[in-house]
Amino acid sequence: MGEQGGPTLIQSVQRALRLLEVVAEREGRAHAKELARAAGLPLSTTYHLLRTLTHEDYLQRLDDGSYVLGHRIDVVRSHGTAARGVAQARPALEWLRDELSSAVYLARHIDGEVVVVEIVDSPKAPRIDLWVGIHHAAHATALGKSILAQLPAPEREDYLARHPLNDLTPHTVVDRRRLRDRLPAPDALAVDDEEYAVGVRCLAAPVTTADGVGSLGVVTSPASLRRDVPRQRLRSCASRVSRALSLG
Repeated sequence: MGEQGGPTLIQSVQRALRLLEVVAEREGRAHAKELARAAGLPLSTTYHLLRTLTHEDYLQRLDDGSYVLGHRIDVVRSHGTAARGVAQARPALEWLRDELSSAVYLARHIDGEVVVVEIVDSPKAPRIDLWVGIHHAAHATALGKSILAQLPAPEREDYLARHPLNDLTPHTVVDRRRLRDRLPAPDALAVDDEEYAVGVRCLAAPVTTADGVGSLGVVTSPASLRRDVPRQRLRSCASRVSRALSLG
């Protein structure tokens, strides 16, 4: 407590939170100079805070120098309501990580958004850099496409109407009609073949519970993208995760 009996406030924390608010207010994307102006901060201070927020994955810095909300925002948002189910699913996620030697990603459809709720990795199976938050890139990821495919048409159209289909790589599908045509069947695996990031390929399987849909994804090699064994193990794990989340 301070000398006057009030709470002791950490100014750097207040400033960092304000920068996150400003990015969100600007449709999830802003440059350092406009962030500094909006937050009333010196540019040098803003850069220090942005560097820290980026390192901790609360923000992601794009190639053009702008900043978007990072995947840790999704994790914080979702863990409050889904922590118990995710904890129960974690043994299955760790099993899949070890079986396929890949980081494992669990996403859910929460309040109209595609949210990464857990990432399980290891030094031998490191996670990829989520340089654009999944909430802005469902159209370009196996995780997102699996969830979009499972949604009823009105919910899917609502999501697509609220999210621009950003061109992330030369392989990204940015036409809504083409994207709809290329979505998998609701119970099928979804594929990301360098659509989110060049050199990155992923598979995702649907995860379903009584209160919503989700997906389970792994990074895979070009040779393994369509092999039966990783697909079977991914499907098996997705079933285990669905049961664990339902019990949560």
